[in-house]
Amino acid sequence: MYDEILYEVDDPVATITLNRPDQLNAWTNRMGSEVRHAVATAEADPAVVGIVLTGAGRGFCAGADMKTLTSITEGGTLAPDEGELPPAPASQPRPADLDGEYTYLLGCPKPVIAAINGACAGMAVPIALSCDLRFMAEDAVMLTAFAQRGLIAEWGLSWLLPRIVGSARAMDILISSRKVSGTEAAEMGLVNKALPADRVLSHAQDYVRDMAARCSPTSISIMKRQVYEQLHAGLGPAELESRRLMVESFGRPDMKEGVQSFLEKRPPSFQRLGS
Repeated sequence: MYDEILYEVDDPVATITLNRPDQLNAWTNRMGSEVRHAVATAEADPAVVGIVLTGAGRGFCAGADMKTLTSITEGGTLAPDEGELPPAPASQPRPADLDGEYTYLLGCPKPVIAAINGACAGMAVPIALSCDLRFMAEDAVMLTAFAQRGLIAEWGLSWLLPRIVGSARAMDILISSRKVSGTEAAEMGLVNKALPADRVLSHAQDYVRDMAARCSPTSISIMKRQVYEQLHAGLGPAELESRRLMVESFGRPDMKEGVQSFLEKRPPSFQRLGS
């Protein structure tokens, strides 16, 4: 089914690997449609608790395949690649703000983790920032490069980046187009953790396994939606919404199981999403 990615499920982890290593996994429309299809597949699979996005070979993603830039239409979009997959339906409706070209990852009900094993450039940056967590190789580099190409902060990056690292750091990264190492990215909070390159993918996968062993997938899904939807809300409405959701949680089996497993001093056994 997939030509430019690899998709593998090892309960409870779905791993999506960008698979154009000879081109440093440069992004094409075909790759984008395959990733979105794979995410939708993982959403619907009860065996999957979390999704890891990584790259094959020595790079995460070098940004847009420069050859495709010659096919930009007058409307400002890339012409569809031949054989592009049709859109895959999401497992549940998403609000418009969480259903963009790449920000749909924020609307996925399951956590999405970027395992940035190598260079992450151009449009790969907003894709990585649309993931919930990021683990990055210490010696890998991240750069926006848009100012060097006569472009702008693409794909919601002007919204995402300041909310993660603050406006001053965001401006530095954007207008200088400088390289940010994994170590520096972790220091400024751009990524959650920097690790040796050979540990990045396994760390992300182990994070999902640990989460699946201890946490309720339903609770995780609701908290993810709370965080992103309430970025637009004031404190008062956010607090009221959390109270409503808390009362709802009291009536779910996960609440009973969470308390009972604590009292019995055993690992909890929560129902998977989609099961």
